[in-house]
Amino acid sequence: MSRAASRVPKPDYSQLPPVDRLLRPLEDELAGAPRSVLAGAVRASLAAARAALKSGSAYPGDEALLASARERALAALEPSLRPVLNATGIIVHTNLGRVPLAPAALQAIQATASGYNNLEFDLAKGTRGSRQAHVESLLRELTGAPAAIAVNNCAAATLLALAALAKDGEVIVSRGELVEIGGSFRMPDIMEAGGAHLKEVGTTNRTRISDYARAINKNTRMLLKVHRSNFEVRGFTEEVDSAELVALGRRRKIPVVFDLGSGLMLDSAQFGLAPEPTLRQCLRIGFDLILCSGDKLLGGPQSGLVLGRRPWVEALRRHPLARAVRLDKLTLAALEATLRLYLDPDRARAELPLFRALLAPVEELERRAGMVVEALRPVVPEGLTVEVRTDQSQVGGGAMPVKLLESRIVAIVGPGRVLARIEKSLRAGRPPVVARIQDGALKMDLRTISPNEDPQLIEALRRALERH
Repeated sequence: MSRAASRVPKPDYSQLPPVDRLLRPLEDELAGAPRSVLAGAVRASLAAARAALKSGSAYPGDEALLASARERALAALEPSLRPVLNATGIIVHTNLGRVPLAPAALQAIQATASGYNNLEFDLAKGTRGSRQAHVESLLRELTGAPAAIAVNNCAAATLLALAALAKDGEVIVSRGELVEIGGSFRMPDIMEAGGAHLKEVGTTNRTRISDYARAINKNTRMLLKVHRSNFEVRGFTEEVDSAELVALGRRRKIPVVFDLGSGLMLDSAQFGLAPEPTLRQCLRIGFDLILCSGDKLLGGPQSGLVLGRRPWVEALRRHPLARAVRLDKLTLAALEATLRLYLDPDRARAELPLFRALLAPVEELERRAGMVVEALRPVVPEGLTVEVRTDQSQVGGGAMPVKLLESRIVAIVGPGRVLARIEKSLRAGRPPVVARIQDGALKMDLRTISPNEDPQLIEALRRALERH
C-alpha cells in the first residue's frame, strides 16, 4: 500500500443518526403509510450516506438524509400503474393506455365494482345468463351485424377465429398484409398459435383476386384480409377489392374474415379526417366476420369485437378458447357504457375524449398554449426560452397511420443536455409528464392534454424549470 493511500482518513460513521431519529418525523409526515416502507426508505438513505462517507464525501446532515428518505418513501408508495399527462401529441397512444375513457364508462366501472352484479345471471328468468348479452344487442344495433361477441383484445379475436375456423387448415392472406403490431406480435405468429397454416399470395405491393383464386385448395379454411392500420404502401400498388374477395369466398364456400383493427363507428369524413372504413360499411360489403379493437377509434376500453354472420360467430362462441379470452365485468361495464354513447352520435362526439382530441379547434389549442407560456415566464431560467409553436399531432395507435393534425405546442428551447434533464424531470414528477425532444426543442402538445389538466401541466413545468 502506498503512503498516500495509508493517509486516507477512516470514515466517521458515528455522524450517522440511528434509524428511529429519521423514522419518527417521517411517520408523522406520512401518517398512515406502512411502517415497513418508511423504515426501508430510511435504511436505504442511511446506506447511501454510509457509502458516500466511505468514498470520502462529507456527511450531508440530518435534514438532507430526511429529505432523501422522504423521496424514497414517496416513490415506494407510488403505484406502478398511475396516471400520466400525455404531451406527446399522439392521440391513440398504445404505451400510454390508448385513449382515456368517457365519464359514463368510468361511472359504469365504479357502479359495477362496488358490489355484486348480474354478470352471468338472467334477471328476467332467474337462471344463468351470458356475459355477452350485455353488449351483443348494442353491437348489432349500432353496426347492423347479425351476431356479435366481445373478447379481451383484437389479437385474441383473431386467435379465436383462427382456432375455431381454420385449425390445421390453410389461411390465405396477401403478403402485403402480414402486419406486425405493437410488442413485436406478428400476424404469422398469431396464425401459428391458432393452429392455422399461412399461405401468402401476391407481393408486398400488388395482390390480385386471381392470386387468391389460384391459391384455394381442399385445405383452405379462410380468406383473411388485414387492414393496414399502422402503415401505408404507396406507389406502384394494387389491392384486391373487398367485394371481389367476399364474392370469391361465397362461390368457394370459404369464410372471408376482415381484421379491421381500428373499430371506427362514425364516418371520419364528417370530421375532415382521412377516410377510414367504419364497422357498418364493412359489414355491408358482406364479410363473414369482422374483427376490431374497442380501444382505438371506438374510444372504449381494451377489448376485441367480433361481428358478422351468425353461424361463424356461434362457432367462435362455442370454442373452448372463448372462455380464456372473455372479458371481465369491469371491461364489459365500460364497453357497454361506451357503446351506449353511440346511440346518439352527437353525444359520442361530445363525451368521448378520443373525439374531443381529434376535433379540438386549433384556435383553442393556441389560446391554451399561450396561457401555459405566460404562466411559465417568471420561472424560465437564463439560457432557455418558452414559446408557442405550430406543430402536428398524430392519430396513432394503429389508426390512420399517416394522418397528421395541425396543433399547437409549448416549446422549451435551449441546450440539448438541459432539455434532456428537464424531460427526465418531467417523467419523474407527480404526475409524470411524457413529452418529446425534437428539432432542438422540448415539445408539449396541447391536443393530447385535456383542458382540465392544464393546471397540472403548468405546475409540473414550473417545478422542472425551477430545478434547472
